[in-house]
Amino acid sequence: MAKRRKPRRKREPATEEVEEADAPEAPVEPTPRAGPRRGKPWWLIVVIGLVLGAVVWVELSDSNDGGELEPVVEDVDVDAPPPEVEDLEVHVVHRYPHATDAFTQGLLWHDGFLYESTGLRYRSTVREVDLETGEVRRRRSLEDRYFAEGLARVGDALYQLTWEAGTVHVWSLSDFAHRRTFDYDGEGWGLCYDGTHLVMSDGSERLTFRDPETFHVDHVVRVRDDDGFVEHLNELECVDGVVWANVWQTDRIVRIDPVSGRVTGDVDASGLLTLAERIGADVLNGIAWIPERGHFVITGKEWPWLFEVDFVPAEN
Repeated sequence: MAKRRKPRRKREPATEEVEEADAPEAPVEPTPRAGPRRGKPWWLIVVIGLVLGAVVWVELSDSNDGGELEPVVEDVDVDAPPPEVEDLEVHVVHRYPHATDAFTQGLLWHDGFLYESTGLRYRSTVREVDLETGEVRRRRSLEDRYFAEGLARVGDALYQLTWEAGTVHVWSLSDFAHRRTFDYDGEGWGLCYDGTHLVMSDGSERLTFRDPETFHVDHVVRVRDDDGFVEHLNELECVDGVVWANVWQTDRIVRIDPVSGRVTGDVDASGLLTLAERIGADVLNGIAWIPERGHFVITGKEWPWLFEVDFVPAEN
């Protein structure tokens, strides 16, 4: 199954590329005898232009493709002086059991429970989880063709991305009833809600800010630190005006200023699992903020534990 490494392409049956045969040369047409030049009437050109413009306007008006044609502003405030990056580490407050069949792609906390999106085709779900026991209280499976990804809550709805299908599912929080879908271009990885926009990652250095009512793009910010762009941004959590992001295939979590895209904090989350536990688990992925406790919960794909943690200054 593919996304254990989250390659740019999944482990699908390979298809053999077929080389196109050279096309036969077209017969040489005789050169027509020159005659008087006759241009199209000017009024006909104007009519054709108006018709084409109307067709394009109708296509754009009817589109519900996630707003990929909306204006995009990149590199907001890139000339601002870079902030000092705070080195952080994980202080474990408590650990709780976690279902090892959960290929965690999205995690959030609401009203006393965790909500989790799990991936892999044929196994993708949205779940309500009891933190203390790890019990899955409710779940809904997605169609086999979907590979679920990031998860965010907006009011009484859950938005769940898919990896390559270009579809976000909107579920009712209370009973996981399906409400609607939106389409978008490219891949879906992480998702969180900042109170105004849904913030989405796609495995690159880009954070895309979308309108939750339409899923149209409002603007895009590219994330960078002192070494350049930070790629492979994955699961996201929006907290008090900043965005926290897992960096895929690492034990690194970064804190991002969503206006400038600058990294302001760098968390070393290594060492949470024993060597034996790591053998049966995949990468770190999953961040949820519990405001009433003032702590984060982090986990990984098929990890046996959920960790309630603080991010504290690293000891040098």
